[in-house]
Amino acid sequence: MKHKKIAIASGKGGTGKTTVAVNLAAVAAFPVTLLDCDVEEPNAHLFLKPTWEHKERHTVLIPSFDLDKCKASGECRKKCRFNAIVIIKDKPQVFPELCHSCGVCVMTCPENAITEIPREMGTVEMGRWKHVTFAYGILDIGEAMSPPLMARVKEFASRDGLTIIDCPPGTACPAVESVREADYVVLVTEPTPFGLNDLALAVEMTRVLNLPFGVLLNRSDAGDNAVREYCAAENIPILLEIPFDRELAEICSRGDIVVEILPRYRELFTGLLDRLVSEVGE
Repeated sequence: MKHKKIAIASGKGGTGKTTVAVNLAAVAAFPVTLLDCDVEEPNAHLFLKPTWEHKERHTVLIPSFDLDKCKASGECRKKCRFNAIVIIKDKPQVFPELCHSCGVCVMTCPENAITEIPREMGTVEMGRWKHVTFAYGILDIGEAMSPPLMARVKEFASRDGLTIIDCPPGTACPAVESVREADYVVLVTEPTPFGLNDLALAVEMTRVLNLPFGVLLNRSDAGDNAVREYCAAENIPILLEIPFDRELAEICSRGDIVVEILPRYRELFTGLLDRLVSEVGE
């Protein structure tokens, strides 16, 4: 298979997104890469329990001022779109958590008083489980911006095969960053009023990004038919419906992989993966 990416996303947390991503990767009959881009609360590794091969501290660049050169002209503050630089009593101050490492301040400083220095923001690990290459990141406590760390995790994507991306929930910047390069997006939802509301937001996001997508309805025998009616009205394919299953829930709560234990789910997820591979093309 050529380099393809399938993103598993959701408009809200707790829909079963990680369960879907992990089990899709597990049923593949070929090498596959799974990336957990939910860097604020990653948990796919709790199911895979991979053998770790690589660990690194990820850094971003932030401005550092040479106060002997700086004349406090304020050009850096004016050009910073993110308000990461202020001038207090003729001295520049940096708010590292607001800095997007764009480098504009360095380019616009008339005194060449700014250099960039690395700042640690999180950890990335890569390992393997059977035929699955796995990578995830976790933000340091107090970090406000996840996209830079997610971008590093995505660098582990397969160069010549299938990559499955477990995305952060919601439709804010982290979710957009995780899905924007995907060849297909699976939106996991539930048949509840909250599920429908957040699904509609996720659908809008994927349509703005011009990405092909379908819906997976989890705990499909709960709630009502509003999600199905919405999908029918919007011509959105429902890829798979998974009813509530106490046995499945117990397996997940133990941190085990469902398709490794229950043959009926291996068949379901194999069928879903075959359909997704067909959607993205060989």
